[in-house]
Amino acid sequence: EVQLVESGGGLVQAGESLRLSCAASGFTFDANAIGWFRQEPGKERERVSCISNSDGTTWYADSVKGRFTISSDNAKNTAYLQMNSLKPEDTANYICVGPILCRPTMPLLTAAIWGQGTQVTVSA
Repeated sequence: EVQLVESGGGLVQAGESLRLSCAASGFTFDANAIGWFRQEPGKERERVSCISNSDGTTWYADSVKGRFTISSDNAKNTAYLQMNSLKPEDTANYICVGPILCRPTMPLLTAAIWGQGTQVTVSA
């Protein structure tokens, strides 16, 4: 059974940092890619970043480029999203998904599932 479990969200002030984790199981982590989306209530889900665990290829949305860094630890089957210089507009539920293809459209593979999400709230 494919499973993704996020953690690391919280309430921070603008300018501060958070690191999100996405622990995966049920698929060959190091041969696949993981992605992060975010979603605010009533809005469409937004692609944030992805990483290909096989070769380290990454992609970032323009809105987070230079502030967020995605990484993964294949030994732990875990992907991370380091978020620095957070802004109030980064407030959202952050959701990881996998396996996917790491490209700007972040297409999901047949076996892909979504995690439950972790809430990030950034106060001004």
